[in-house]
Amino acid sequence: MVAVGSAILLSGSADDKHISIYSNAASYTLPVVERNGMDYVGLLELLEPLGTVSAKTNGQRWKFRYYEVESEFTAGKTRARVRGKDFDLPANFLLENGRGLVPLSSLSALLPRILGGPVTFHESARRLFIGNVAVHFTAQVSKTEPSKLVMEFTAPVNPTISTEPGKLRMVFTHEPLVEPGSQSLTFDSKIISSASYQENDGAAEIVVNGSVPLLATFGNDGRTITVAPPPTAATQTPPAQPAVKPTTAPQLLASTGAPVARSYVVVIDASHGGDERGAALSDQLAEKDVTLALARRLRLELGARGITALLVRDADNALTLDQRATMANAAHPAIYICLHAASEGNGVRLYAPLVPAAAENRGPFLDWNAAQAAYLTASQTAETSLAAELQNRRVPSRSLIAALRPLNNVTAPAVAVEVAPPAADVSELNSLAYQQLIASSLAAGIAAARDKLETAP
Repeated sequence: MVAVGSAILLSGSADDKHISIYSNAASYTLPVVERNGMDYVGLLELLEPLGTVSAKTNGQRWKFRYYEVESEFTAGKTRARVRGKDFDLPANFLLENGRGLVPLSSLSALLPRILGGPVTFHESARRLFIGNVAVHFTAQVSKTEPSKLVMEFTAPVNPTISTEPGKLRMVFTHEPLVEPGSQSLTFDSKIISSASYQENDGAAEIVVNGSVPLLATFGNDGRTITVAPPPTAATQTPPAQPAVKPTTAPQLLASTGAPVARSYVVVIDASHGGDERGAALSDQLAEKDVTLALARRLRLELGARGITALLVRDADNALTLDQRATMANAAHPAIYICLHAASEGNGVRLYAPLVPAAAENRGPFLDWNAAQAAYLTASQTAETSLAAELQNRRVPSRSLIAALRPLNNVTAPAVAVEVAPPAADVSELNSLAYQQLIASSLAAGIAAARDKLETAP
């Protein structure tokens, strides 16, 4: 669903510490607290997602039970009893309001005694692996032109992806990803030179380094990630520019002053994804699933017309609005299409961008929220073409303008498309026939606008 207005991003303090726990039963993250210069974690909270647990306080004693395994700890003491045997903690056990805290450094030895199975703890990165759950990966650069980095994972992954000049960064918070044998990989490629792996604060990170902007696409149900330059970047060396890190504060982008050579590439952005489900269209249907299905179908329709299409996301992964705009701008598309879905109304609502009055470009520098300013006319041209093809196929449509992100951050013609069911039945949004009708209409509109959009700034 399209939300018109300002977005407020809420996040924890950059100083917050976390531990990530990976198991066959569940993968989750818990806060880490610092006491007396040491890191602690709640033992009951750590094991609760894995099975039946209980705890009881008797004065300074804290009795803990995991299934049939009993443990006893004493506040201010390092000696504990687990399975009837003494166990020494590296620091005092703490009892705070009935909550039992154990030192983080004790987990490698303590948990195998309680769980009765193998535990691997990467203490410096605060990543805990229970059982044989590690996800491994391989990385290999293809010999095609342009080069592509193909990463194969032993299980589906869903990283958060961000880009900056010469780098593509993937952060794996929910996956038990481990290093491929070496933290640094080098490749015999002028486009993709190297990749590095590191762990920190409960997450794993892969950084791919290249000489041109890079995009990531997903395949094989999330088990394959392919990193490659967008079509226009493969044959040109990008001008030197300062790194762009968009924020919610006003941001200035350096303009090269010269138009970028564009092939007719379409960037399709399926809104929402990952933990961000979007609108609950019905009890079983989430907006993120409808937009991804539509994006994939639209890509096929454009391909049948000889038009290259790139998906911002091709899996159930979450991306911020700034990440979406940055990835779209790196591809230098002829048009950017952002897909939404709604349960209210019927047919399709089209939104062309409206640059906020407060946003202002300054000479050769572009305000992040006014990056779209030079493309407003082209965006409206694209919107008109899409509306005409929808009407030709008897799909009700409305054309609107709104100050929307990430449209206002995109340096190309941009249109948001919000698809509602054809009638009162919301389940029609998941109908292959209806999705095909919408996708073919949008593809026809994009193709019809080609001559005008190829001459856009």
